[in-house]
Amino acid sequence: MSKTLFDKIWDAHVVSEIEDGPSVLYIDKHLVHEVTSPQAFAGIEKRGIPVFRPQNTVATPDHNVPTIDQHLTIKDELSRFQVNTLTRNCEKHGVTLYGLNHPFQGIVHVIGPQLGLTQPGMTIVCGDSHTSTHGAFGAVAFGIGTSEVEMVLATQCVLQPKPRKMRINVNGKLGDGVTAKDVVLYIISKVTASGGTGYFVEFAGDAIKGLSMEGRMTVCNMSIEMGARGGLIAPDQVTFDYIKDKEFAPKGAEFDKALKKWKTLYTDETAVFDKELTFDAADIEPMITYGTNPGMGTKIVSNIPALDEIHEKERLSFEKSMNYMGFKAGEVLEGKPVDFVFVGSCTNGRIEDLREVARFVKGKRKADNITAWIVPGSKQVEKQAYEEGLVTVLEEAGFKLRQPGCSACLAMNDDKIPEGKYAVSTSNRNFEGRQGPGARTLLASPRTAAAVAVTGKIIDPRKVL
Repeated sequence: MSKTLFDKIWDAHVVSEIEDGPSVLYIDKHLVHEVTSPQAFAGIEKRGIPVFRPQNTVATPDHNVPTIDQHLTIKDELSRFQVNTLTRNCEKHGVTLYGLNHPFQGIVHVIGPQLGLTQPGMTIVCGDSHTSTHGAFGAVAFGIGTSEVEMVLATQCVLQPKPRKMRINVNGKLGDGVTAKDVVLYIISKVTASGGTGYFVEFAGDAIKGLSMEGRMTVCNMSIEMGARGGLIAPDQVTFDYIKDKEFAPKGAEFDKALKKWKTLYTDETAVFDKELTFDAADIEPMITYGTNPGMGTKIVSNIPALDEIHEKERLSFEKSMNYMGFKAGEVLEGKPVDFVFVGSCTNGRIEDLREVARFVKGKRKADNITAWIVPGSKQVEKQAYEEGLVTVLEEAGFKLRQPGCSACLAMNDDKIPEGKYAVSTSNRNFEGRQGPGARTLLASPRTAAAVAVTGKIIDPRKVL
């Protein structure tokens, strides 16, 4: 029987099925951080249950950690408590921990792929919605709640209803200056922030296949922002080349054996999806958001939609969003001054993203009105940035590289955008207060963020190049 890629992976991991209920799904890799794990560890300890398979769990602090002076004691009391609690829990239960200042520490969804922990055909969960990032490798990866984190710690399984299946095709060749972030912001602007609700999305088509692994991770990372349970992309030679020789990837004969299995992970030609959408890559241009959810996006060269272009049921929330952002319906965004630029997060904090910013700003200077935070997604990214001379280029342009962490993506740490200030951010969410109370966030690609940083205003990066 023909199957989709999602079906092949899901069905292979079903331990049992509850009649008219969820599946008991086996989990290959469980990723843990300091924010959603304390109650889960406390829960199994209260019941006298050990971690069932500690070798399948990997932990790192990322959400709450400071991005300066990480060698010092964490000043914020809550952050210090959570990080210390994670350390104690991992020591007590034999869970691998890459703590602050460890060469493998970083944002959990950056280090998994970087270390070769993320592999095709796996089921991967974490107490974080952007676990969907790992789907770029042809894995079924999704976020879970704290009670489910406890369930996986105790049983290495999770109860999960099987989602419906959607395929989104992006066919044709992307234009010059268009990046993976523009692709996914374009898709979300078309399907809306709730258009993927109830679905697991497979991304396909020429334009998707043409993306690097880091670009594919960006797309899958933001599948959650269209309401989907997760996103995935069929593995191919680009995937296999990326994984090979990674720290924890299979080696030698074991790699060859794994590769044989990985090459079977694709959607069969006659497999059927519950929903299928197709977009033309030629229609995609550099994108930016203007509102307070990721679906409120537009081409930088276009206007914010006029009120009569908004569905009647959505006009009230649209107007509320415009009031919060300080914008008007039909207004032109290009040319508007900006206060902050943030390059980082599990969406765009990888070495490819830092390379793009450094390439763009080389020989230029950051605008005086811009405060720029460049935050690598991991210690390995940070190390590469120094070794490749990217830090020198950034510093000569007036930028300063900070230390790894989630940083201003969610302002759970000290990196907060001040109230009323505008930030062009390479992260994944632009909700009210997401980057700090009263902060106004515009999501964009690292290339656009670099162009904004050197001009001090919203601008199509193709005009700067």
